[in-house]
Amino acid sequence: MANDTGKTTIDLGNLKAGGFIKERGKDLFTVRLRVPGGRMTVPRLKKIADVAEKFGGEFVHLSVRQSIELININFKDFDAVVAELGEGEQKVASCGARVRVPTACGGCEYNPNGLVDTQRSALEVDEKLFGTPTGHHKFKVGFAGCPFDCPKSATNDVGFQGAIWPELNKDECISCGLCAKSCAEGAITLGADGKPEFHPDACIYCGDCVKVCPTEAWKAAKKGYTVRIGGKWGRHPLVGTLFATFLPEDRVVDFITEVLAWYKEKADGAGRIRIGDIIIKEGTESLLDRLRAGFPDFVVAETIPPQAIATQVGK
Repeated sequence: MANDTGKTTIDLGNLKAGGFIKERGKDLFTVRLRVPGGRMTVPRLKKIADVAEKFGGEFVHLSVRQSIELININFKDFDAVVAELGEGEQKVASCGARVRVPTACGGCEYNPNGLVDTQRSALEVDEKLFGTPTGHHKFKVGFAGCPFDCPKSATNDVGFQGAIWPELNKDECISCGLCAKSCAEGAITLGADGKPEFHPDACIYCGDCVKVCPTEAWKAAKKGYTVRIGGKWGRHPLVGTLFATFLPEDRVVDFITEVLAWYKEKADGAGRIRIGDIIIKEGTESLLDRLRAGFPDFVVAETIPPQAIATQVGK
């Protein structure tokens, strides 16, 4: 915008909030594009390449959170960049104390390990919660389709991981033993009668037994998301811990909304602080109680605080 002297002035705080990040070079910015779930159509990708070639440097950067960043964009070209990208089709990401663009793996559409539709969840969260101010710090959400957890969901402020609770109908079991052989966790063994025996404490909800069963004797009794809260990376990393299991896919936005409300309330006056540190300060029971009111069938009975990672060991 122009001031009274006719010179262009830039509010770097507002620009960063909108995904325009100041670079080292004079008048140059990185423009972070919004790519929820890391998915983009081929025509859109081609258009971004054209805009990057016209206004940017010799490369683009793929961020660790699945965004595409246009490098070396002169601030005078902002309007032209946005116009050529097509604001209705390609929005700019956000920075600052806001809900960030959600990340996700491919989910169950084509990945044989996928248990839930992570892409649909990521798009829904992006549509309904992206850019929501937290008042305190960034707020990251990630979705993994299965316990392999390729997106490292537990390092997000709220991380979702696809889960299946298996149940066996012994009358339909032919004692082939495939379920026991496929269970890498030892949650299924074969009994003296040749039938599978389930050890629930060892189960990590991967659903491999359901996938390999030739007679469908193993079925998914429950399916949804395992939810961990309080993760972050950076100088003082935390791994988020378990707060809910088998949360239905259609309750994800409601769940995050409730977590955000608790975070805003408990972090009031605490300054720039992530939710994991607030959980450690307040104790896990405070957040569990808040979530039990709206999600009584899915919130765990007890949990532990987010766990610090000692990255400086060996220093």
